[in-house]
Amino acid sequence: MKQEEIWDAEAARRYDTPGVGMFAPDVLGPTVDRLAELAGGGRALEFAVGTGRVAVPLAARGVPVTGIELSRPMVGRLRAKADEATIPVVVGDMATAVAPGEYTLVYLVYNTISNLLTQAEQVACFRNAARHLVPGGRFVIELWVPELRRLPPGQHATVWHCEPGYIGLDTYDVLRQHVVSHHFRFDESRRARLSRSPHRYVWPAELDLMAQLAGFELESRHADWTGAEFTADSRSHVSVYRLPR
Repeated sequence: MKQEEIWDAEAARRYDTPGVGMFAPDVLGPTVDRLAELAGGGRALEFAVGTGRVAVPLAARGVPVTGIELSRPMVGRLRAKADEATIPVVVGDMATAVAPGEYTLVYLVYNTISNLLTQAEQVACFRNAARHLVPGGRFVIELWVPELRRLPPGQHATVWHCEPGYIGLDTYDVLRQHVVSHHFRFDESRRARLSRSPHRYVWPAELDLMAQLAGFELESRHADWTGAEFTADSRSHVSVYRLPR
């Protein structure tokens, strides 16, 4: 499926969960705090801005934010929260679309670089970030660490989350570094709703090489937005890349 088919009106509606999940204050607060600090008083550009989960509170902190977003239904949800004057949005692919102006910060959160399904597209995304940044500007990526240590030989799937009413299951194609996330949502009836999304997973070392190809240097890497130490057991990371001055 194409990404614009995955992120349709129904997906955009399900995406917003005010106050809980990835919209919970303890998740969103540290994200916005760190991005506001990294913007350094300049303008920020969010790749895959979505419904404005991060852009809206970041703009409320006084950081001018522009977005790039492929899904028009997601932009429609954003427009219910902020108009074009508050958060301008360019509709297009984050690997190629160009937003007007220059920025001190480009950011790409919540694993979204993995929505680009080839290595070439992911490298192009880094180069597109560099194209928008002033000298010394930063590109920030939040991404999960592939959990292949949980995948024994001969097994092709892992359950990565399980709670009442929801099961998250990933199936892996290790030759192409592809994973499909299967989201099962159910109630007390005999029926369940299934949604799926394809991704290309990226190891931190491969991400660093992509950054080098685009002219970036790794400035920092932490396990989360609060600055926790990144270790061999970390399940995700927040990596900050910087262009030379």
